[in-house]
Amino acid sequence: MESIVKTPSAIALVAGLFWAAPVSSAEPGPVWVQLGLSGGGNMYMPAISGADPDLMMLSCDMSGAYISTDGGHRWNMIHHRQLTGNTSCKPGMHPRDPNVIYASSNWAPRTLKVTRDRGMTWTLAGEAPMAFRGEIVLDPDNPELLIAGQEKGACLSRDGGKTWTACAGPDGEGVAFHFDRTSPADKRRVFAATKKGVWRSDNGGETWAEKTSGLPEKAVRHFSGGSNAESGVTMLYCSAPAKDDGGNYVGGIYRSKDGGETWVSAMGAGINMDVKPTGQWGETPIAQYKFVLTTDAKPMTVCAWNIRTGFEPPCHNTVFRSDDGGKHWRATYFMDPRFKECNTELNYVTATLGQSFPSAANGAAVCPSDPERFLYLKSDLRITHDGGRTWFNGHTLAAPGEEPKPGSAWLCNGLGVTSAWHYYVDPFKKDEHYIAYTDIGFACSRDRGKTWSWWKTKDGRPPWLNTCYEMAFDPETPGKVWGAFSDIHDIPNGNTISWWRSAKEPEEGRGGFCVSEDSCAHWTPLKGGLPEAPATSIVLDPKSPKDARTLYAGVFGKGVFKSTDGGKTWSGKSEGLGAPSNLRVYRVMLHKDGTLFASITGKRAGDAFRKEGVGVYRSRDGAERWERITKDPEFLWLKDFNVHPDDSKIVFVGAADARGGGEEQGGLYRTVDGGETWKRVVRAGRQHFGAYFHPHRPKWVYLTMCEGAVESPLQLSTDGGDTWEPFKSFPFGNTQRVYVDPEDDDMIYVCTFGGSVFRGPAAP
Repeated sequence: MESIVKTPSAIALVAGLFWAAPVSSAEPGPVWVQLGLSGGGNMYMPAISGADPDLMMLSCDMSGAYISTDGGHRWNMIHHRQLTGNTSCKPGMHPRDPNVIYASSNWAPRTLKVTRDRGMTWTLAGEAPMAFRGEIVLDPDNPELLIAGQEKGACLSRDGGKTWTACAGPDGEGVAFHFDRTSPADKRRVFAATKKGVWRSDNGGETWAEKTSGLPEKAVRHFSGGSNAESGVTMLYCSAPAKDDGGNYVGGIYRSKDGGETWVSAMGAGINMDVKPTGQWGETPIAQYKFVLTTDAKPMTVCAWNIRTGFEPPCHNTVFRSDDGGKHWRATYFMDPRFKECNTELNYVTATLGQSFPSAANGAAVCPSDPERFLYLKSDLRITHDGGRTWFNGHTLAAPGEEPKPGSAWLCNGLGVTSAWHYYVDPFKKDEHYIAYTDIGFACSRDRGKTWSWWKTKDGRPPWLNTCYEMAFDPETPGKVWGAFSDIHDIPNGNTISWWRSAKEPEEGRGGFCVSEDSCAHWTPLKGGLPEAPATSIVLDPKSPKDARTLYAGVFGKGVFKSTDGGKTWSGKSEGLGAPSNLRVYRVMLHKDGTLFASITGKRAGDAFRKEGVGVYRSRDGAERWERITKDPEFLWLKDFNVHPDDSKIVFVGAADARGGGEEQGGLYRTVDGGETWKRVVRAGRQHFGAYFHPHRPKWVYLTMCEGAVESPLQLSTDGGDTWEPFKSFPFGNTQRVYVDPEDDDMIYVCTFGGSVFRGPAAP
């Protein structure tokens, strides 16, 4: 394996293929290399610098903040101790100095940070009256003057973000803003749009007046202004909710040429004005517009990001562009390879399946100085540098010499925003590595993690595609693998403890087990007594006969199941396990001495967690009977557990704070006597995930955390858990599992909750 470089530079390329996440100069240590497939998770709040069109930023809903310095081809994660992502407020780019950016963090939404070295280090700039919303905008002619959205209205800073004053006038959650460059600097006209309307100030933000005449209603989806001092042209655009008025389309894009005094419809020829869905794949029955953006460089050029009323053009998700202020429009974005107009690069999804799964954008951005550069952001990122004629992938890169097709290889370009549950090295083919993922299911590398493929074939995938929770490899039969799959993701973390997508409980979701005979290229579903429910764990007994393997399966909400014929038939084995109201099995583990363990994670009723069933259980008779070994304390929300590879009496449990009696239970717990007594060995935050052992250094234990790490979400104990040292250089804030590189004891793989997988040093 090539050496890992130490560098504070914004971009570090290792071995020509690994794209390294940055290590800020304020966070000393070696570079951690991000692995796996890029994209895959939701991204928000992109911004492009007008001072340097190649400089971009965006945020992920899993806490990551990312920066690109090459126009969006490659990305670096900003160290979490410097800045975390904010999915509610766009960063503010300095209009003349590309080194200066202002941003707020989701974890401290009132706090404004500033970087003066292109995102490497971030320092406190100031604090706003309320949480930042919408965007942060700097006056292009006076960058010390800033305006930003708030939960209620907007606020101004006249000293570069040090102090902030609430704007008296704008009401509602802040959306977007504009400084009119055709107005005098000492009497700057400022526009503020909120979800309740548009306001204008003619005196630099001292006083405000509402400007909504002509709009169908005061609610505003989005807003943008462009003012060119040379031409004297100021154009304002906003998007209003659309409705069907007796068969007539009302709403959509509006424009104002007179500083907001009057607004008229800009729904000119060529833009979608459907008032009923076209086919079954529309996201909305009436054409809606989420984002509208223009620039000071060309105020008459405007782009609008829509919500589709059908799948096929002209009703599809696209970016409409007008060069005459909205009189005429044309669609610029055709992402599906089946469209005859397709102008977008294939990525690993479209190359494998021959189709896309489009949906309305989460975010949009246009370069203030070059309106030919704009982007479309969801769980993948598409960017154009030529005004929409062609689009490239901003979330992945095809490996050198690879033609995009099913099973082709892709580089991680640093924008990995998925959750990884396990990292595997094939026991027979050391070049083949695998990642069990949320949202994208599965990834395979054939070159030891340098490049990655998605599902190897379209037709060989399991029926449950969202998540692969765990895999088990046959120790004697090359290529034979069992897998646990589900369409319910992120178990046992917070967004599935109380199922947030629907009224159903997550255990009612779809999932199941599969077997592969060809190294994960094709998966065959297993039935034979298994319920169709989220499959979270699969374990193989290596001492069982080669032709009749014993397998143990954890099924969320249904308990533990056992097979003695390689998975052909199964029987339930839950006597003494959990409680009738809670059989939420998350993990099953078989120790080399034959002891079997299983965990039941938390269940919530309203805001409070219930204690019934929660705990770690042990069986000494092949799952015939179970006993709970976590009796004091009685945990309410367990994440993961692990058993020392040489002593089944040593068990570690990761627990999280839980309302209903476990508000301070978060921490890492250890027993050395098989569960007779437990001790919390460390509380480094509110949500510990688990503990993981170094296979060749018996006293080495790693702890991981999902949320709220006080210092670092990754720490190491070299004395069996008594004392801990944080990995301060680790760049991401949410970790899950740790695996030691089987070919290098000094390197580890770290699975994260929202940042893919990182490879780095085994010790801080």
